[in-house]
Amino acid sequence: MRSFGFHRFLVAAAAASSLLVGASSAALADVWPSRSIKLIVPFPAGGAADTIARIYSDKLSEALGQSIVVENKAGAGTAIAADFVAKADPDGYTLSLAPAGQLTILPHVNTAINFDPFKSFAPVSLLASVPYVVAASPDAPVSNLRDLIAAAKKEPGKFTYSSCGLGTLCHLSGELFKSLTGTDLLHVPFKGSAPAINALLGSQVNLAFDTLTVLAPQIRDGKVKGLAVTSRERSPLLPNVPTAAEAGVSDFVVDSWFGLVVPAATPVNIVQRLNAEVIRISKLPDVRQRLEAQGLSVTTSTPEVFTQTIRADYERWGRVVDTAGAKLN
Repeated sequence: MRSFGFHRFLVAAAAASSLLVGASSAALADVWPSRSIKLIVPFPAGGAADTIARIYSDKLSEALGQSIVVENKAGAGTAIAADFVAKADPDGYTLSLAPAGQLTILPHVNTAINFDPFKSFAPVSLLASVPYVVAASPDAPVSNLRDLIAAAKKEPGKFTYSSCGLGTLCHLSGELFKSLTGTDLLHVPFKGSAPAINALLGSQVNLAFDTLTVLAPQIRDGKVKGLAVTSRERSPLLPNVPTAAEAGVSDFVVDSWFGLVVPAATPVNIVQRLNAEVIRISKLPDVRQRLEAQGLSVTTSTPEVFTQTIRADYERWGRVVDTAGAKLN
């Protein structure tokens, strides 16, 4: 009897210990956040991604009662930042601004990366998106998308387009356009959007595929020609530039989205709190005005819908990478 009673005592003690551990973990999660939070941005300061990060981080800091420090970790086509976040403690103190290319293109073009787009992160919400624009140099012998397609088919390989780098969304947007229109354009990669657009301005290339944020000012100032936007509707920033669908290329829809992710295994209640705050913040008039002034559309979602978006674009761009042979290694 004494042996049986002692056994029951051990079982009860173990159960109590488990409850205490569980309660301790729950308590820790309940008091989150109790210190400053990092928001990793995989690009240098400035630009659309950095703007989005700082707009949301300011509001999140107010809501959570803790400072949010934006850290820019550029390099390796966003792989450095992704690897850093993938290895961070899943405690809610490391967040990441994830651009579409990081999770849906980079894994296809760079097999040496040390993260998995589906296993390394927990999606929180989409934050914003921006369409792409097809632009032509000042002296390009085309003024609309139909002219470009006709001319490119007549002289395959004559027209050149710049991009912000091999295997980027700038590059693969051009490859998708080629595939959809049956044209042959010569790709000229640069290290970033700035030199790629400078080449367009200087007529060193005929075309460029880049975001509305980058190209809208150049088109409005008459420095380059806007041939089409890749959104389903015309942009208020470029009301005179037609959509690709209006020019007869209905499937040429490209959105460069940006989302918020955290390391995998981050507690669900933290992910849910962040999601709720992001959706609330996205509805604030000043936030919408600041984002829309940059040509960005406010785009939020549940974690589940964000996951579906990642999966769909991962498969879509994987097919484009395979067709184009756009591998870095």
